[in-house]
Amino acid sequence: MGPKVDYQPLLVNANDKPSSVSPPIYPSGFSLVEEEKLDLRQILAVAQRRAIIIAGVAIAVSGGIVSQVLKQEPNYEGKFQLLVGSPSGEDQAEQLTEALSKTGTVQVQGPDYETQIQVLWSPQVMAPIVAQIQSRYPEVDYSALRTKLTISRLQETKILEVRYQDSDPNKIQFILEQVANGYVQYSEAEQRTAVTQGLAFVNKQTQKLQELVNDLQQQIQNLRQTYQIVDPETQGQLLTNRVSDIVKQRQETQSQLIESQQLYAELQTQLGQLGVTPDGAIAASALSEAPRYQDLLNQLSEVESQIATELARFKEENPAIETLREKKERLLPLIEEEAANVVGNAAFGIPNNPESLASPSSIRLNLTQKLVETKNQIQVLEVRRNEIADAEIRLSQQLKTLPVIARRYGDLQRRLTVATESLNRFLAVQEKLQIDESQKTPPWQQLSQPQKPQQPISPNIPRGIALGAIAGLLAGAGAGMLAEKLDKAFHSTDELKDTTGLPLLGTIPFSKELKKNITRSATPSKSHSEPLELELRRRSSRYNASPLLEAFRSLHANLHFLSPDKSIRSLVVSSAVPADGKSTVAAFLSQAAAAMGERVLLVDADLRRPQVHVKTDLPNVWGLSNVISSEINVSDVIQQSPLEDNLFVLTAGQIPPDPTRLLCSKKMQNLVERFHGAFDLVIFDTPPLLGLADARLLAAHTDGIIMVVGLGKTDRAVLTHVLYGLKTSHAKVLGMVANGVKDYRASSYDYYNRYYSQVPQQTAV
Repeated sequence: MGPKVDYQPLLVNANDKPSSVSPPIYPSGFSLVEEEKLDLRQILAVAQRRAIIIAGVAIAVSGGIVSQVLKQEPNYEGKFQLLVGSPSGEDQAEQLTEALSKTGTVQVQGPDYETQIQVLWSPQVMAPIVAQIQSRYPEVDYSALRTKLTISRLQETKILEVRYQDSDPNKIQFILEQVANGYVQYSEAEQRTAVTQGLAFVNKQTQKLQELVNDLQQQIQNLRQTYQIVDPETQGQLLTNRVSDIVKQRQETQSQLIESQQLYAELQTQLGQLGVTPDGAIAASALSEAPRYQDLLNQLSEVESQIATELARFKEENPAIETLREKKERLLPLIEEEAANVVGNAAFGIPNNPESLASPSSIRLNLTQKLVETKNQIQVLEVRRNEIADAEIRLSQQLKTLPVIARRYGDLQRRLTVATESLNRFLAVQEKLQIDESQKTPPWQQLSQPQKPQQPISPNIPRGIALGAIAGLLAGAGAGMLAEKLDKAFHSTDELKDTTGLPLLGTIPFSKELKKNITRSATPSKSHSEPLELELRRRSSRYNASPLLEAFRSLHANLHFLSPDKSIRSLVVSSAVPADGKSTVAAFLSQAAAAMGERVLLVDADLRRPQVHVKTDLPNVWGLSNVISSEINVSDVIQQSPLEDNLFVLTAGQIPPDPTRLLCSKKMQNLVERFHGAFDLVIFDTPPLLGLADARLLAAHTDGIIMVVGLGKTDRAVLTHVLYGLKTSHAKVLGMVANGVKDYRASSYDYYNRYYSQVPQQTAV
């Protein structure tokens, strides 16, 4: 057992109560950051860690690809180009459509080159070509040719490019020549067939259109003959004008008829005053102009004169008078008969006293003449009026039927115009196709002749090597990333901070000295009894910075500044799993704190697998388990470290059967309170947290826990599980310590070394 140390006079409070310590800046409310961040620094770190895997996979993949490229048989490719028209003679069809569509309303689609290519691939087209090829190369059949021959359209042009690949350049040239000749012959036959079919179609349509034009012309002719019109529009204008004239004539005739009727009535009145009826006046006028009637009247007048003369000499019974009277009686029937012949019984009648007409009056004759003329004029006007009315009725009927005739005539004329235009276009196309048929139809034009290829297209050794290198790098990178994903350990402090979200209190570089005891690592060149600080003070004035020493001093400083108002008096150092270096960190941290002037007590609370006595090279006969389980005074088992005067160590002692029961006991709580009063800093080294409650039970009476994470060792899932457990138990986690950081670069230390290495030279100057 080590020397007895009396720490009672060093208690801060007289009543042995622990001093108050402010809560840590990062209590139990920490959060785990699960989002993965990937930056260039992480990529470089992964590449450095997985360099062997990446290099191995990259070399294997690249080597395999390059070897395959070098083993490949050289392959050549030849080609030729054809300037083609539309498939199946569509050039002629397109010209026909453009010629027949004079208005340009018909949209003509472009040539279907995909269809043309499929037609060229058809066995019907390829059969004669394959037969020519097999005359020299019997092994080439349709399937083999279909596999190696490619036909494609050159961008948006009318050029087809035909390519063929094979290992024999002479074979390529021969096959391409046969294919080119076969395609040219096919195009010539197809285009000639297209012209013949187009001409037959045009002839048939021309005949139909000619018959249609003739029929329409005959219908128009029949319509004109039936209705006696030339143009319905002109005829309508003429009928309208004639109706206007007829209406005007009817009005004039009616006016003249009214005037004649009024004159006739007036003449009748005047003749009535003369005692003559109109009919009698007309008859007298007619008889006065009849010579035989007048002669008979004159004879009658002469006979009456003779009778009158004889009566003056003789009596009535005188034979001479009787003879004259008999003569008179014979003249009267003759006069009536003549009057009837002249005047007519149906017209005017015979006057009762025709003798009175023997001596006509000039006034009566004049009135009679005017009356007759007026009567005749009335009759003429009435006839004219009736004729005008009939003509007006006929014209009205014609005007009613004219729109129907005009519509029918317009339809026939329009159909005739369209049919005539179509016939003219078909006649023009017919003439053109006849000329084309009489001439030789030009086949497809071969723009380039098949040439014998000189350089192989594959394998492309430079490109194959480049692709192999790229593929190898990609495969290596993928393998490295896969290995990184499968590796569950932390490899950098950035990963640790990003995953846990806890502050990183310290970064401990990887060093083989950490595997040794603390005395040997602190004084590698001196005896085991000489402490680290004595060794530093023993050296010259030049300060030789050590990354390991500065790492623990930085850890102590970070703990000191976690709570600026009140310093941390006690803490628990633990880890998620064993072998993360928690005991080593606890030992070196206690030494660094003691070197800074603090009274430090290092307690080995790992009652399952204690390591502090090994790290400090102290005996472990009596320790913490003995103090709790027996009446041994704790001051009797605390040992002073030979490394620092301010460093005291309480080893674990004998391993008890139930460590958890001891650590959660009331006596352990009292010991922690006594340690707070006697020392500036108490550091407890506890068992790992995974599956054990020792550290959590002890942390409840301290200022918090420091989690030591071994880079390259600690499993992410295990650490996450442990941190969730600490969060559930409301344990105070002060932060994380990354242990075993490889490739640690401390630029400030290098600067210090360079700086202090120049101090003697400057002093000498």
